[in-house]
Amino acid sequence: MAPIYGDAVWLCVYICLVLLCFVDNSVSLITYDRHELLCIRDTLQNLPASDYWRNVVGNIGSQDNAYRHKRLPRKRGKRAGVLVRLRQRVHRSPLPSMILSNVRSLTNKQDELAILIRSKRDAAACSVICLTETWLDGSTPDEGLFLPGFTLLRADRSQQDSQKKSGGGVCSYINQSWSTNSVVLSRHCSTELECLIVKCRPFYLPREFSSVIFTTVYIPPKAGAKEACRQLAALITEVENSSPDSVVLILGDFNHVDLKKSLPKFKQQIHITTRGEKTLDKCYWVISNAYHSIAWPPLGRSDHNTIFLIPRYRQKLKSTKPTKKVIKQWSIQAQNELKECLHTTDWSVFRDEFTTLDEYCDAVTSYIHFAENVCFPSKTVTVYSNNKPWFSKDIRMLYLERKSAFQSGDICQYSLAKYAFERAVRKAKADYRAKLEAKLGVHDNRGVWQSLQQITNYKNNHTVSDDDPSLPNKLNELYCRFECNSECSVSSNFLNDIGPLEPPFLIEETEVRSLLRKQNCRKASGPDKVSAATIKWCANELSYVFTDIFNWSLRLCKVPACFKSAVIIPVPKKSNVSCLNDYRPVALTSVIMKVFERLVANYLSATSLDPHQFAYRDNRSVEDAVSLCTHNILQHLEGPATYARVLFIDFSSAFNNIIPKRLFDKLLGLGVKESICKWILDFLTDRSQVVRVNNLLSKSMSTSIGAPQGCVLSPLLYSFYTNDCFSHHDSVKIFKFADDTTVVGLITNDDESAYRTEVSSLAEWCTINNLSLNISKTKEMVVDFRSKNIKSLQPLAIKDKTVEWVESFRFLGTTISSNLKWNLNVSQIVKKAQQRLFFLRQLRKFKVSKAGMLHFYRAVIESILTFSITVWWGSCSTEDKSALNRVVSTASRIIGLDLPRICDIYNIRLLKTGLKILKGSSHPANSLFIPLPSGRRLGSIRSRTTRFSNSTYPQAVRALNSQQQSTFLLQTQLCPSSS
Repeated sequence: MAPIYGDAVWLCVYICLVLLCFVDNSVSLITYDRHELLCIRDTLQNLPASDYWRNVVGNIGSQDNAYRHKRLPRKRGKRAGVLVRLRQRVHRSPLPSMILSNVRSLTNKQDELAILIRSKRDAAACSVICLTETWLDGSTPDEGLFLPGFTLLRADRSQQDSQKKSGGGVCSYINQSWSTNSVVLSRHCSTELECLIVKCRPFYLPREFSSVIFTTVYIPPKAGAKEACRQLAALITEVENSSPDSVVLILGDFNHVDLKKSLPKFKQQIHITTRGEKTLDKCYWVISNAYHSIAWPPLGRSDHNTIFLIPRYRQKLKSTKPTKKVIKQWSIQAQNELKECLHTTDWSVFRDEFTTLDEYCDAVTSYIHFAENVCFPSKTVTVYSNNKPWFSKDIRMLYLERKSAFQSGDICQYSLAKYAFERAVRKAKADYRAKLEAKLGVHDNRGVWQSLQQITNYKNNHTVSDDDPSLPNKLNELYCRFECNSECSVSSNFLNDIGPLEPPFLIEETEVRSLLRKQNCRKASGPDKVSAATIKWCANELSYVFTDIFNWSLRLCKVPACFKSAVIIPVPKKSNVSCLNDYRPVALTSVIMKVFERLVANYLSATSLDPHQFAYRDNRSVEDAVSLCTHNILQHLEGPATYARVLFIDFSSAFNNIIPKRLFDKLLGLGVKESICKWILDFLTDRSQVVRVNNLLSKSMSTSIGAPQGCVLSPLLYSFYTNDCFSHHDSVKIFKFADDTTVVGLITNDDESAYRTEVSSLAEWCTINNLSLNISKTKEMVVDFRSKNIKSLQPLAIKDKTVEWVESFRFLGTTISSNLKWNLNVSQIVKKAQQRLFFLRQLRKFKVSKAGMLHFYRAVIESILTFSITVWWGSCSTEDKSALNRVVSTASRIIGLDLPRICDIYNIRLLKTGLKILKGSSHPANSLFIPLPSGRRLGSIRSRTTRFSNSTYPQAVRALNSQQQSTFLLQTQLCPSSS
């Protein structure tokens, strides 16, 4: 039946234009005049009624595009952003643009979807359209859902699997201009989850990705969140195992479900509301802020907004500039030449020629550096961020030959060039794989990580920008700001007043030679330019002269100036640097001096320290510090009317605030020989340093306070400096791990006087010893399991500043919560382990052997899963243990081998912990392991609650008592008379 035309057509066309203005704000009514609208009306009068409205809006959209390009050109510098970049690149964007919508019956929205494609050029150029709640079944053919220029892939709801008659269903439209190679990997339908997984190989994709995998998800409102997440995580894990280099995008209608726990490495990309004030439609990818989302009006009467996702991600080639590196050409022949040169050198000439230690040391190091430069010439290479490590110059030439053969049109020449190129790539990959497996076999962690970063095109975001040429001088002034403090400076006559002293020990040449051979060739050289590789390869030739220098230094109680100088490398503490304090000063010192420091550190290690200092000591670890801290809290909470307050103290630049003169007095008080004290005092004074930011150097400055971060002696000296910081009350414990200090107040009957007195004494001690407390980063946590009707606790104040209360804190790598539950700690561990599974998948794709992948798993993933495991595994919930076991199962499927279970590792570690404490009589927890009179068993630690019974030490005692092998140990070591 023909429609009614006449004057009403003008009104209808105008109404359509008004509606189009709401859909696309860039359309303006002034674009069309009355004459053009009358032409549209005359055209429509000859069309059938069914095509009337569709062609009205379609012609208006096309006319709008033509007039927009003709009348409203984009002025230079006026418009920019991700949408403009997307329109410029269209189908060559680094990531696909997407439309996401909950349509609630696709058949009823088909016309509106077609209008949207025809009227909006952004929708027409969109790479993928993902729709949920399509309400489709097998009776609806694909022909009725046709969109011009798009390929339909659908996953309808199955009544048998979902146990529902209607609703649900998902589908995806793939733009044929973006990709024609689309494959459905999986269709899943259950009562909790419906999803469609599609793999696309588009015409253009950055080199760092091999394909794009879309997972369109619909989770019903009444579905179980945990079960839905478990099913989805299993599907995504399988996809990642089969395609580790692919972009895996998860998007759809999630309702109340969040993937933060089940897939913690995936980040939410939609940050706008999609239904009312809620965000029900979500999109996940592993990189945060990779997409920008825009809300469009819903399709028809759907209650969900249509979401347009614009890619923000930039490919590696554009985001990272090529870098130039100066490298030395190492070879066996050059090594032999250097050895021969140093072997024939008469070192006595240097000793006879120079009368002072500084001149002698400068001459020796300069000569070694000169010989190294002569034997090992250097060259400059350019490194591109998207180049594979095996992509050499020869392979590049073959690649260009293949490209020219393809352009010439000669099929035979192209086949030969293609075969030669592929054969060279396979050989280069095999050679690189052999090198990687060799590094895994010798436990070269640094080499393995570098290889993986090159394979995966990893980009380190923690870099320092050199845009500001004054940045090095500003940082150097910041790091030397402590020099202004008064008593920190050492007078020039102070060392001379002490007088000559005999060295407490002499260094043997064999000791020096042994340490020189253990040097890591990859270590960066210090200001003296002597590389660690030269020291290692020429240990026999250099051990004599360095032994002479070291002994001369000990006799004079003086450190050569070239050994004390340092190059400060600022390392960003976080990716977004806001101030100068966000740079950590790492000192690059002489490799030879580090050997010397290690010899002195071996001598100082015999000095007794506070038993609650757990850093850099034999038979001590981070796990011991956390275990003993939690044990004291749990044991105290066994009594009535008890609670604990835990203060986590943060120091500002702790190592840089050490006063050398005060350290000198403290070392003498600990019984260290006066000559070594004088040598350490000289080591810490008059140190020259420069700051290097990329290729920029600051002016040299001298400092006589603090210990440089990066030296061997610095942590040990800090432990000596803080040795007199301890608690004077039994109800207050102070645990120290280097500069991480924790005060635990065990409070009974609301009496906090001892705890507050100790905190005040600690603050006063810090003022006397020039250590600055960072109150803003110092946190307090209260562990209290009493009833709710207790009186409110008063906050703690230090220097009139209130300390912030927290519910959880990351203490020495382990997250402790105020309820002493470990779900937050386990979730962080699982997240980090899942991120590193990506590298394991890369190794499998690279065809690394199972033995090599097993080495990598144990060093990189298992070490994370079992970090401080004896502290938290016994008190973990079943859900947390299942999450950890899922990671192990995933790794087992990737490698193809059965891996040890977490509970088995826990039992072994628990037994080792107990045996270690039994062997170490000086261990602070040794008094908890008391043998019974029979000598065959240990006395159990009494516990009233399950949380204390499942903690480290009660479990360790039970583990030792249950092991037959521990019986012999107890009889022979603890009770020799009974054996």
